[in-house]
Amino acid sequence: MGIRENLADVQARIRRAAQRSGRSVDEIRLLGVTKYASDEEVRELIGAGLLLFGENRMQSARRRCELFPEAEWHFIGTLQTNKVRYCQPFTLIHSLDRWALAEALNARALAWGKCQDVLIQVNVAGEASKQGLAPKEVRAFAQRVLSDCPQLNVRGLMTMAPFVEPEEARPVFREARRLFDELQADLRVQWDTLSMGMTNDFEVAIEEGATLVRIGSALFAKEE
Repeated sequence: MGIRENLADVQARIRRAAQRSGRSVDEIRLLGVTKYASDEEVRELIGAGLLLFGENRMQSARRRCELFPEAEWHFIGTLQTNKVRYCQPFTLIHSLDRWALAEALNARALAWGKCQDVLIQVNVAGEASKQGLAPKEVRAFAQRVLSDCPQLNVRGLMTMAPFVEPEEARPVFREARRLFDELQADLRVQWDTLSMGMTNDFEVAIEEGATLVRIGSALFAKEE
């Protein structure tokens, strides 16, 4: 299948997963992960109507933001503090996972005259190979960001499940959703974004409450 057909197929799978879980498809956003995509493939997806994309690598992300300003760009990879100065074009940063990064982003956002939307990255599965806060650390961290970083707007959480069979990832997504709901109640905030689920497991993530899924290889027939 071509890219347009791939997009239509992914959108249909999102609709079916939403229906199975009694949710509206309007609650779920599809983010195209363009790490391994060519510029022409990105252009074709934009032509097919997808206008939300995420990049993992800063150099490529900066170039893509300039090349395709009509799209909304998120930074979804590990963010080093010395790269924060390049983050102004991103609508949402998915990988806030430590205090030094929060401070750096807050200072830059103040200089840019903007309020920077962020997600707190949580390592629900406790994998040593993945970034993110432990679930027990998130409440205190989120409270500190809310009180001490006025230029940051926490929109919710992001997590990555282990690369396993989709059903085996379900407990990770379920725990992330429980934490998402619990923190909003405890902190008296309203969040709108629970970013979880990729090509391998996005349907299960939707069934467990994802509001944003990050899809790469299902769109481009390449590895994420």
